[in-house]
Amino acid sequence: MVEITHKSTSLRRAVAQATVLVSKQETIDAIVNNTVPKGNVFEMAKTAGLFAVKKTSDVIPDCHPLPVEFTGVSYKIDGLKVFIDVEVKTIYRTGVEVEAMHGASIVALTMYDMLKPIDKGIEVQNIKLLEKQGGKSDFRDKFRKDLTAAVIVCSDTIAAGTKEDRAGKSIIAKLEASSVEIIEYTVVPDEIEDIQRPLLKHAELGTDMIIYTGGTGLSVRDVTPEALLPLIDREIPGIAEASRNYGQDRTPFSMLSRSVAGVKDKTLVLALPGSTKGASESMDALFPALLHIFRIFKGARHD
Repeated sequence: MVEITHKSTSLRRAVAQATVLVSKQETIDAIVNNTVPKGNVFEMAKTAGLFAVKKTSDVIPDCHPLPVEFTGVSYKIDGLKVFIDVEVKTIYRTGVEVEAMHGASIVALTMYDMLKPIDKGIEVQNIKLLEKQGGKSDFRDKFRKDLTAAVIVCSDTIAAGTKEDRAGKSIIAKLEASSVEIIEYTVVPDEIEDIQRPLLKHAELGTDMIIYTGGTGLSVRDVTPEALLPLIDREIPGIAEASRNYGQDRTPFSMLSRSVAGVKDKTLVLALPGSTKGASESMDALFPALLHIFRIFKGARHD
């Protein structure tokens, strides 16, 4: 199955539709009047659909088992067609569109099976996805495309050239995936003035965000929080909490990170762990949803 452990848990919703076409009005009348010999078509088919949604991962090899929080089945009759809508919701790391489509198809097939003794001309048509919500795809085209960022790596060893930076480069890759322009990438030693200097410069320039990596642990050389906190106008604790909670699900050492998040003027300031994995996971936890902050800065209403 596809790797999804890097994804964040969120509300996922999908609506799928299938169509059953009968060949005569008498079949529709039998469904509506509950005179089909095999029983109540709508209720039996709905029950089959509920089972199908929950069993999707058992029959579709690449589907992940997931907690189904809600399934709804509804019908609409239009002439000789019965439209079946199946809505599925979960709070999980992956979507439920296949679950919804599987449910709709089984509802349709159950109707076919129940109606075939009285109608030999039934067709199952147009199994399709109508709606999908949740996950990073919801954020496409939601945010400005002119956002700028500076990435600052805090490390004595990398600044001295004895170690290669990978954390900063992973941050850059994830920012570029969110259409953020990188206007500076710098490595500085773990000294308070060296750490503060880029923040003061980019706050004055009006850079949208400055992201530090490194210097957020507990050793005597981890001074990034001490350097940044006096300069920040306002902390945003929820950002650091979201990053730490995401990391804690993946490694117990995340509790030791002293991540910093806040604003200086209208520049977003983030201090992330210095390890490649820690920096990458923090970015996965926060982006692209964190870009909504720039709509708040402008006083825009979030649609």
